[in-house]
Amino acid sequence: MHWVINTLGIMFLSLSLSAQVVSKDSINTLKQQKDAIELSKKLNERKLELAKLENELEKKSSEVDKTAEQAQKSANDNGEVADKLTGDAQDKKLANRASKSAKEAQRDAKKARKAADSLEDLRKDIESLKSKISDDEAKLSSMPGSPTGN
Repeated sequence: MHWVINTLGIMFLSLSLSAQVVSKDSINTLKQQKDAIELSKKLNERKLELAKLENELEKKSSEVDKTAEQAQKSANDNGEVADKLTGDAQDKKLANRASKSAKEAQRDAKKARKAADSLEDLRKDIESLKSKISDDEAKLSSMPGSPTGN
């Protein structure tokens, strides 16, 4: 009778020990899956941000073209007024017009530079985001808890 109780006691003890080992493995697996899900979420957020930035790219490009065209037009107008002023340097009305034209050309050139800088910054942001997405995809694919991982 004692050997039956001892045998049952050993069985329960061994079952509880093996259950703990499985439990630790399950916890590690769940942690890996959680990390993979978090990385996947971050990756999706970056992809959404990339799509938004790429949509802005066309608008910024047309803005750069438009401001550059306006700056060139203002510079040409300024040149014409300056040429007229050269012919009659004492004309006060023409001098004021030349001054205004020069200020307008300067303002338009500044707008064009800012638009070009903004476009360049946007392109850098897009490239940086693409690089981060690529890194995240590589990391996700190598994670053991990920659907695409080992």
